[in-house]
Amino acid sequence: MRLSRIIMALTAGLAVVLAPTAAGAAQPQPAPDYPPQPPALTASPTTVVVGEVIVLTGTGFGPNEIVDIDVTVAPLAASVPGQPARRSDGSTVAMAAVAYPQPAPRHFTAHTNAAGRFIKHYRPTEVGQLTFTATGRESGRTASVTVTVLPKKRHGGGNLPVTGDSMGTPLKVGGGLVGAGAVLMLGSLVWRRRNRFGMGSTR
Repeated sequence: MRLSRIIMALTAGLAVVLAPTAAGAAQPQPAPDYPPQPPALTASPTTVVVGEVIVLTGTGFGPNEIVDIDVTVAPLAASVPGQPARRSDGSTVAMAAVAYPQPAPRHFTAHTNAAGRFIKHYRPTEVGQLTFTATGRESGRTASVTVTVLPKKRHGGGNLPVTGDSMGTPLKVGGGLVGAGAVLMLGSLVWRRRNRFGMGSTR
């Protein structure tokens, strides 16, 4: 009898000790912390003509923070000073400056949502390689992307279609009329002189 009582007492003690452990194991455990995704900045499209809209999309920044975006511009192709840029076939490239009433900013800001994402539109006003660098003010996360901005194409490749000499016919007609007028005037002068000296009268 004593042995059975001792065994029962030990069993009850173990149950009391193991009960909190089992209860803690049954409770949901917090999810492990995963490292945040690295920030990224994308542009669509990556090659545009000056004046077209670029869509910038940022992800992986801090939630609900202000993001500073800086723009740097580099020339498309470095040429020898004093010489025009040339294509692969040797022809020169006419880089005419395009005047805009208000140039595109070199610095602007964007606001992220709760997921650290933002979308911003940008319309470039100059030709070159544009590099956009986005930096979160609070998170300090940064990302960049480069876009190629090309000059506007000239209609017809810069060459006018050959449709004939539109001024040739009027000039020819005008020249013929002037010549005929000169002949008539000379003839009139000769006729007057002949009449003045009686050369044209008959006896």
